[in-house]
Amino acid sequence: MKEILDAIIIGGGPAGLNAALVLGRARRTVAVIDAGQARNRVTQKAHNFLTREGVSPSEFRRIAKEQISAFPSVQFVEETATAVEGSDGSFRITTSDGLVLQGKKLLFAVGKKDLPLDLDGLSEVYGKTAFVCPYCDGWELRDQPLVLIVNGARALHLAQIITGWTNQYTICTNGPDEMTDEQREELQQHGIPIYESPVGRIESQDGIVQRVILQDGNQIECSGIFFAPKLSIGSDLPQSLGCEVNELGTVVVDERAKTSVPGVFSAGDAASEYHQAIAAASLGALSAVSINSELAMEAWNKRGIE
Repeated sequence: MKEILDAIIIGGGPAGLNAALVLGRARRTVAVIDAGQARNRVTQKAHNFLTREGVSPSEFRRIAKEQISAFPSVQFVEETATAVEGSDGSFRITTSDGLVLQGKKLLFAVGKKDLPLDLDGLSEVYGKTAFVCPYCDGWELRDQPLVLIVNGARALHLAQIITGWTNQYTICTNGPDEMTDEQREELQQHGIPIYESPVGRIESQDGIVQRVILQDGNQIECSGIFFAPKLSIGSDLPQSLGCEVNELGTVVVDERAKTSVPGVFSAGDAASEYHQAIAAASLGALSAVSINSELAMEAWNKRGIE
């Protein structure tokens, strides 16, 4: 493709799609590159998104693409971006099928990806009765006995907020608890059971958690699980271009979604710790406004010189 697009968006989740919508309505030429391997594809329903409560992730994307198709300057490329080079005003993206696209601005909406947790039986229940976010899925497990597989400071934090949905829960740290004496004492004062033995396996039937069996033989009956995931950025392309990434694997951006590399923006889970679809979509819209403003000002200043 010889045309130099106004923007190339890598990632077709809520952030990338909402950015495409905003840029399409701003009459910008845009390509969205996405291979359809979203992190939340294992989830049956998405929540906390006004007017889309309970929609499946696949249906959400179908509706979004259908609505965006009303703006002909936006195109979708169902491939994986494998290489990126260039600088502000002239970026080149190569896909897994050898397609090369050129764009003036670049948006990384690549999300995060789960790293293996090596918990026997987790894959059978993940997205059905085992989740990572109580704000997203706590309602479905309200007033039920739960196991929280988490350690360190996150164990205390999750124990504190889960009480809005249930008071029946046990903490399994899956090894040394990694807590301070103060954190451990606070949990004990609230009568919360804590098991440090590694998880042996999760037993379930048809995706419904039944119990967590620890390596020391203890069995904890439960109806659901919340666990702390291990995450990494969804693509190594931001780092390859020189974008700053922090210790959590999150692209560092300013208040206008700009990365440390001129002309490059990032939004959604890739650039935030608020891993909710509606938050990602909001950040995608913000990044699109920033991209459009930058393009508009560059064109304005160029005309002034001419």
